[in-house]
Amino acid sequence: MASYTHQDVQAALSSLGLDIDVQIFEASTATAPQAAEAIGTELGSIVKSLCFTVDGEPILVLAAGDQQVDTRKLAELHGVGRKKVRIADAETTVQATGYDVGGVAPVGHPRPLAILIDMTLQHYETVYAAAGSPNAIFPISLEELVRVTGGRFVDIAKE
Repeated sequence: MASYTHQDVQAALSSLGLDIDVQIFEASTATAPQAAEAIGTELGSIVKSLCFTVDGEPILVLAAGDQQVDTRKLAELHGVGRKKVRIADAETTVQATGYDVGGVAPVGHPRPLAILIDMTLQHYETVYAAAGSPNAIFPISLEELVRVTGGRFVDIAKE
């Protein structure tokens, strides 16, 4: 399956009734530090969309750019042992989200995904999420992000 692009993210945002434009940058925005530098914002306001598998099922974690996901907390949340939680490989990420690693958007997936949102993102009113390509981003209010993803806030950042 061909992976989705920033055009697909733009279409998803529009279909969700959001008047948000995907922004394309000359520089790479594939990592949170690169994205923060390209935009000129704090690292913590960058949304890292990370695909994990929990007991073989894909889930999407939206983490703050300055945080790391604690797989122990993720395992506890799902009532499984830590070894049942893995960061998804590139192929699984594309199958579950439709996007290549480095461009995984929090919206516009081929099928519904369980979405968990790192509580530390609550420090920001506006956050910046990947938009389907390694140089594409979109700004969104945290409130709208929660609404359109159906995600729930959880404590999953490493201490």
